[in-house]
Amino acid sequence: MKEINLKNLAITVVVGAALWFCPIPEGVTVEAWHLFAIFVSTILGIILKAAPMGTMCMLAVALTAFFQLLAPGNPGQSIALSLSGFGDKVIWLIGISFFIARGFIKTGLGNRIAFLFIRAFGKSTLGLAYGLGLADLVLAPAIPSNTARGGGIIYPIMKSMATSFGSDAAKPETHRKLGSFLTLNCYYMNLIASSMFLTGTASNPMCQKFAADMGINISWMSWAAAGLVPGLIAFIITPIVLYKIFPPELKKTGDAPKVAAEKLKEMGKLSVAEILMLVTFVILLGLWITGDLFSIDATTTAFIGLSILLLTSVLTWDDVKAEKGAWDTIVWFAVLVMMASSLNKLGFIGWFSDLVKGKMGDMDWHYAFPVIVIVYFLSHYIFASATAHVAAMYAALLGVGISLGVPPVLLAMMLGFMGSIYGTLTHYGHGPAPVFFGSGYVELKSWWTYGLIIGLLLLFVYLVIGTSWMSLIGAF
Repeated sequence: MKEINLKNLAITVVVGAALWFCPIPEGVTVEAWHLFAIFVSTILGIILKAAPMGTMCMLAVALTAFFQLLAPGNPGQSIALSLSGFGDKVIWLIGISFFIARGFIKTGLGNRIAFLFIRAFGKSTLGLAYGLGLADLVLAPAIPSNTARGGGIIYPIMKSMATSFGSDAAKPETHRKLGSFLTLNCYYMNLIASSMFLTGTASNPMCQKFAADMGINISWMSWAAAGLVPGLIAFIITPIVLYKIFPPELKKTGDAPKVAAEKLKEMGKLSVAEILMLVTFVILLGLWITGDLFSIDATTTAFIGLSILLLTSVLTWDDVKAEKGAWDTIVWFAVLVMMASSLNKLGFIGWFSDLVKGKMGDMDWHYAFPVIVIVYFLSHYIFASATAHVAAMYAALLGVGISLGVPPVLLAMMLGFMGSIYGTLTHYGHGPAPVFFGSGYVELKSWWTYGLIIGLLLLFVYLVIGTSWMSLIGAF
């Protein structure tokens, strides 16, 4: 039982059982309350790392089906509904996009793009920071795993650059020379890029799904349009602010373009596989952007992209089978989406929204809106997974805001953006965090201190500038 933490699993079971057997509040059905108990214990188990996320989710499916919570008295229908998440298009959008991301890594196109930006902007430390950030931004629309994007493409190049300029992770006295600054900046830029596109990180489509359950339609293009201005402003100012408050000792990196040029020379001309990957990338972006005009769903576009890569042998079926991260994500994503969506269908979210609305009184939505967003942002300190946080709180807080009169699209988008930027707060707050923190360039105190400062800065940018921009373009 190497993967199981018995102590934390026991805590998870006790909390779930306590909720299960406690008096059911008036206005909540028995099935809704019992599903809520399973949902809470599943999220708690994920937070406490009582067992791998997939294991916790399989337990949730087993319990939901065994107690026939989704179809009382009908075992066959109950198990079918318990597995309904696997048929959701959002799940497959994420899964297939993981496979497409593998194409960037396998062909080397992702590295080539990063080196091109370093060659163009890398003469100074600040320029190098922007170059690495721009590479992440360009790759973000088609690589929804920001862990794969940040940890698999950007991080190795960033570390190589830091080491080549004498900033060695094994020598603490050299950390501030370049490595510490680049580590934090690359992580923050990764989160900003993740917030700007529906396919920027895995939890964004989950937000889209929960919003759709409440009648709020969010397309790939509408998300990109809403996130464009606040994202770009955050992208521009974050390196500058970090450069001022956490300055690197080395200000000039004149050799970086030369190093990048040498790497590009080693890679040679674009290979056939890279060209096919690039063409597929352009097709994907084109269809995602024009999908609303031609009624082509984002998931359909992802299937088209994957089909092209398989038919041209850029990817093989063995590559698809071997992409463990994708299949793992499909499994636990499907279960979390099933439970959260079912809670909404069983009326639990509506009941909770009315309850909170009653506690908040007649608060004007202009005040309720920032309060809800700030609570959602700061509550990420207790979550070790952005997806678990979205699953636990997004739908509930969206329902509360709508009941208080907050424009639905505005709140749905803003909570979606928070799903990326609240990752700045901790060294476990988002997928790429352990990768960058694990480099050893930034000590824990500095990570949390500067993470809070930059997090609050981004919160202000999105709340103030983002809201104004969305109002200007008529998004709400």
